[in-house]
Amino acid sequence: MSEILLLLQTEEWPTVAADTADVLAVDGIAVSAGNAPGGTEILWSSGRISRDFEDLQLTLGYGPGADCLAGGTAVRVPDLGRVREDRWPALVIEASALKVRAVFCFPLHIGAITLGVLTLVRSSPGHLARAQGDDVNVLAVALTKYVLGLGSPLLSAAENQELTAPVLHQAVLHQATGMVSVQLSVPLGEALLRLRAHAYSNSRTLTDTARDVVDRRLWLEPDPHPMNPTDDEDTDEDED
Repeated sequence: MSEILLLLQTEEWPTVAADTADVLAVDGIAVSAGNAPGGTEILWSSGRISRDFEDLQLTLGYGPGADCLAGGTAVRVPDLGRVREDRWPALVIEASALKVRAVFCFPLHIGAITLGVLTLVRSSPGHLARAQGDDVNVLAVALTKYVLGLGSPLLSAAENQELTAPVLHQAVLHQATGMVSVQLSVPLGEALLRLRAHAYSNSRTLTDTARDVVDRRLWLEPDPHPMNPTDDEDTDEDED
């Protein structure tokens, strides 16, 4: 871990990530930052399993990472298969398909301010060993300083070349949300929910769905049966 901490000061994160996962004896590691309307922004991940799990949380809008960010405390889930059904219902089912059995999320925070989340995933259930936990805590402190030094994860690629991929990832989501908002004449929050619902119902990630909207390969249709509060009121009056 001492070597990893030194590499963080000299190497790009994607190079360090895979080594960090090996040192911590997990199958994947990811760092996300910020608290944008569409969710946190993935700064880097060590491989497919981490990226897929982060995309799943982004698509659903909830999960251990979101809880960690909101509460500012670590969320340790040694066995997703034993999580109560009402906590993260869809995530538990989908995570099984991704072969994610254990998740450990640690906040990157300064005082009461949480800048992001360090997430470890493993394909087998089980707790982190004491030595692993100590290493993660030290790493979280170092990553907090690193993220703070980078500034906002939504900086332009021209200002920070290391963030080119995340900038594109978050930008396409914001752009797609705005397009759906205009197309359906709904608020941005509802447009994002529609994107999430379409992505999940079609077994796709939110990012891929957003790209299809931006590239005009996908148009979301208006709700054929919109809820109108006045309809319920009229019905009640008729019954009276």
